[in-house]
Amino acid sequence: MLDIGYALSTRFPDPPQTDYRRADVRALRHDLFCGDVYLADTKADRELSTAWGWVPVLDFAWALCDIVERLDRDPLGSRASRPQYAELDFTESSDRMLFERRFGWVDVEGEWLPGSEAPLTFAHTELRREARDFLQDLIADLCDLHESLGDNPVIWDLQARFPRV
Repeated sequence: MLDIGYALSTRFPDPPQTDYRRADVRALRHDLFCGDVYLADTKADRELSTAWGWVPVLDFAWALCDIVERLDRDPLGSRASRPQYAELDFTESSDRMLFERRFGWVDVEGEWLPGSEAPLTFAHTELRREARDFLQDLIADLCDLHESLGDNPVIWDLQARFPRV
């Protein structure tokens, strides 16, 4: 079973003068809501996580949803034997999270981990559902922290683009 989570950093707080209602895409994706993220296989008790404190959490959730959709472009869907690849790069470092889909399964690995560590493997449908749930839950949490964020048109668009499955 897949669990996706986050923790906001106290070392990198958002600027106090931020107008969340008018924050543009760049600010929402790269400048605000820094922290750490993880993907965990709760059945195998294994986790892929960052421990840097500066990962833009909303950007991670947004990019993860984009990647899951990109991995589903083969017309054969879960019957496709040809691997499909995607990567999520972290803007402040050269580290990447790598995704490989073959048939209905997606392997996820972090370049920052030792090469001997096996990738986490999830069903594509589970990864899609959990990524979208994570994004929607994260937006709800951030709107609880910053009420005016719920009035931002970029957030409205993002919620409509990736509804819960």
